[in-house]
Amino acid sequence: MDEVHEEQSQPLDQEEDNEIRTESAAFVQGEPPQDGNGPPKVDSEVEVLHEKVTKQIIKEGHGQKPSKYATCFLHYRAWTESTLHKFEDTWNEQKPVELVLGKEKKEMTGLAIGLSSMKSGERALLHVGWELGYGKEGSFSFPNVPPMADIIYEAELIGFDETKEGKARGDMTVEERIGAADRRKMDGNALFKEEKLEEAMQQYEMAIAYMGDDFMFQLFGKYRDMALAVKNPCHLNTAACMIKLKRYEEAIMQCNIVLAEEENNAKALFRRGKARAELGQTDAAREDYLKVRKFAPEDKAVARELRLLAEHDKALYQKQKEIYKGIFGPRPEPKPKRTNWLVLFWQWLLSLFYRLFKRERYKAD
Repeated sequence: MDEVHEEQSQPLDQEEDNEIRTESAAFVQGEPPQDGNGPPKVDSEVEVLHEKVTKQIIKEGHGQKPSKYATCFLHYRAWTESTLHKFEDTWNEQKPVELVLGKEKKEMTGLAIGLSSMKSGERALLHVGWELGYGKEGSFSFPNVPPMADIIYEAELIGFDETKEGKARGDMTVEERIGAADRRKMDGNALFKEEKLEEAMQQYEMAIAYMGDDFMFQLFGKYRDMALAVKNPCHLNTAACMIKLKRYEEAIMQCNIVLAEEENNAKALFRRGKARAELGQTDAAREDYLKVRKFAPEDKAVARELRLLAEHDKALYQKQKEIYKGIFGPRPEPKPKRTNWLVLFWQWLLSLFYRLFKRERYKAD
C-alpha cells in the first residue's frame, strides 16, 4: 500500500504507528549556534583533556560518553586561533559529520580527543594545538589551514553508536545502513514517549545521517523504498516538532525534503500547510490543504484547518475595515440645502418676462 493510502487511514493531525505523537511537545532542541565573527565567548571552567587539548562546555549533554571505536555524529566550526579565520562549518552544509573514535584522520586527532570527553547533545569549545591538528605543514587544499596553526573548534556531539569493530557507514551494506537508521528512528520514538524530547530529535538526525544523499543516489527499486520508509518519517516527525517549537521555516524545509520524493505525501502537505498558516502565508497554506483534501476528503483535521483559515481571513477583513474607519472617520451625511426664496422669485420673474416676450413676438409675426 502506498504512502497516500496509508495516510487516509487516520486523521492527518495524528502520527502513524511508526511515527511520534507531538500533541504535548514543549521543547525539543535548541536553536543552532549563531555564527558571529569568531568563536563564541565562553565563561565555563577550562578542562585540560590533553597537553594540547582543552575544553569549555557551552551546553551540557546527557547520558554516557562514547568509548573507543564508537561512531560519532557531530557538527563543528573551526577557526585558526591566531587569525580567527573560519575554515570549516558543517552547520552551513546541514549535514552531520561521522567520525569513528580511534580511526579518525590524523588532522582530526585533537577533535576526537574532545569528542571522547563529551556526552550526547553536549556543545563545547575546544582549543587544539597544531601538533594534533593540521601539523607543521598545514593544509593548502580544502580546508585551507596555515602551517603550525592552533585550532579552535565549536563542536556539538549529536550522538554516537557503540560498535566494537568501529564500522563506519561507508563500510556497511545497504541492509545494515537501513537497519541502523531504523533503530535510531525507533529509539527516537521511544525517547519521545518518555518526553526526552531533545534526545529524540538527536536520534532522528542521526537516522537521517545514515540516509545521506550519497547513499540514496545509489539505491533503486525495493532498497530505495525501504530507505524512504525510514527517512521520510524522520523528516515528518522533525517537522511536527518544529511546528510545536514555532520554528516554522525549518518545518517547511523538512516537509519540502519529503515532497521532493513524494509530491502527494499527505502528511508533508498538511504540516507544511500548518507552518505556512502560522507564518501568515494563508494562500499557500490553503493550497496545501486543498491538495490534501483530494486524498483525504473526510479527514476532520483538514476541514478544521480550512475553517480556521476562513475565520482568519474574515477576522482580518473586519480588522482592516475598523482601521480604515478609524483613519478616515465615518462618511459625512449630505447636508440639506437651505431654500433661497429671493433666487426663486427672480427665476420666476425672468420666466414670466420670457413668456410675455415670446407672446408679443408671435403676435407681431
